[in-house]
Amino acid sequence: MPGVGVSVMPLENRRETIVHLATEAERLGYEACFLTETWAHDTTVLLGELAVRTRRIGLGSGVLGIWGRSAGTLAMAAATLDDVSGGRFTLGLGASTAQLTEGLHDVPFGAPARRMRQVITQVRALLRGERIPLADGNGARALRLNLLPSPGVPIYVGGLSPETIRLTGELADGWLPFLYPRSRLGQAVALLEEGAARSEAPRNLPRICPTMPAVVAEDPAEARQGAAWFVAFYLTSMGPFYPRTISRLGFEQEVQAIIAANTNRGSAVVPPEAERLLDELTVYGTPAEARARLARWQEAGAELPILLLSPNLTTAQMDFTLHALR
Repeated sequence: MPGVGVSVMPLENRRETIVHLATEAERLGYEACFLTETWAHDTTVLLGELAVRTRRIGLGSGVLGIWGRSAGTLAMAAATLDDVSGGRFTLGLGASTAQLTEGLHDVPFGAPARRMRQVITQVRALLRGERIPLADGNGARALRLNLLPSPGVPIYVGGLSPETIRLTGELADGWLPFLYPRSRLGQAVALLEEGAARSEAPRNLPRICPTMPAVVAEDPAEARQGAAWFVAFYLTSMGPFYPRTISRLGFEQEVQAIIAANTNRGSAVVPPEAERLLDELTVYGTPAEARARLARWQEAGAELPILLLSPNLTTAQMDFTLHALR
């Protein structure tokens, strides 16, 4: 039986709600809980709390930005969380966005693929117990972590550009795409294979772990509206990255239709001519409909689909979704 993971949208900042998600997901048999980091909680601290309040479920950062922490800090966090969780931690890394990088961390954003390569290389060396390979021109004495090596920590990468997907195939253990159309997963596998082929040694393809918004309700219209809110929000309120990427993947007309239908902030409209994007990007519907849509993701190649739950759910609504899709 394929595994399923869970996550919460970054707008969900209620700590106890996130803890409940992880503990209830563990009770119901979900494989993993991934938490992203944006402009709210320090995800590494929150994952530490989840590690001591759970026993079995896998825990991952999905994702930590490569600009907000140094490779040394990322490696220290990964090694510590691996220890505290008893080997259940996965380090998920992502390029984040220029707005978040520069507007919160006050760090210049540029050449994300090159930075990702450097960070993965440095973090892996530190987790193996080696000295960090410093950047060219750094005349300092390279240090290693004062910890037992943790070479088994998986490193996953969240990225949608072709070069980042190839890099994932070359260096990473898993791929964590978000809002990547289901029917295009085959194209991504080809890019992962290209990346794996340029690796110095033969390697398995990364595990494919797409994150998709998940909205389940007894009323199918209510579920569709929730899915429409997700898609409209990310295409109209989160900068140019997602509209540009999804358009490049063959959905430009649908993207433009959604942008045109949402001139008022918060309107959350997906017009009929863009309907197929709901099916391509999300899991939604009544419990039976949502399970069928989740199965289609698994059939398309999602080895660990990660369900992204809506913000501000009541505990009952969250539990209803978890029970429906377990």
